[in-house]
Amino acid sequence: MPLMEALDLKVHYGGIAAVKGVSFAVEEGEMVCLIGANGAGKTSTLKALARLLPATGEIRFAGQRIDGMPTHRLIRLGLALVPEGRGVFARLTVAENLAMGAYAREDAAGVAEDLARVYELLPRLAERRRQLAGTLSGGEQQMLALGRALMGRPRLLLLDEPSMGLAPLLVEKVFEAIRAIARTGVAILLVEQNAHLALTTCARGYVMESGRITLAAPSAELLADARVRAAYLGG
Repeated sequence: MPLMEALDLKVHYGGIAAVKGVSFAVEEGEMVCLIGANGAGKTSTLKALARLLPATGEIRFAGQRIDGMPTHRLIRLGLALVPEGRGVFARLTVAENLAMGAYAREDAAGVAEDLARVYELLPRLAERRRQLAGTLSGGEQQMLALGRALMGRPRLLLLDEPSMGLAPLLVEKVFEAIRAIARTGVAILLVEQNAHLALTTCARGYVMESGRITLAAPSAELLADARVRAAYLGG
């Protein structure tokens, strides 16, 4: 049984269909990417999975249907979204932002253990723990958004455009952090405009076009596919 599975997922904005009946899955501990052009429906798909957008179809997570659940219940189950634009609390410190990621938890010892783990995985956050989040660089804010999500002890991270707006050196540092998180056993569903980076990071990929999944294959096959190379990899 997959950790997460979407079946015939559809999202509409008024009369416009943004996601047109997609089906896909993520296994426990797996890294999977969604690639496609702007407007293909990738972000809408992630938001639908996190119950931030109304959708039809069936979503299963950890063996149960979640398409009728509110977002806060999904976080308790172990599904977390790191949104495009990071969304850190600018006037709170790094440590306070991380504490917000554990707001639903009551196991103080476990929270302290996870905080130490986040600082170990993302040492830049430990160095900046007393700094206001709004004064961090874009890459540091992205790491903070990742760390905050980890404080909920997720089984699956939904990552929306983590490289957006970052200089190439910072992109590499952020993706080093994402790979380190994956090595701890957290599954990742990655939406990323940089198709080459996404496919070289993840084991499998789905290609979205105009709200539909048009290709699904191991990343190595997609990297070698002439259609993918022409459309997303510069030939």
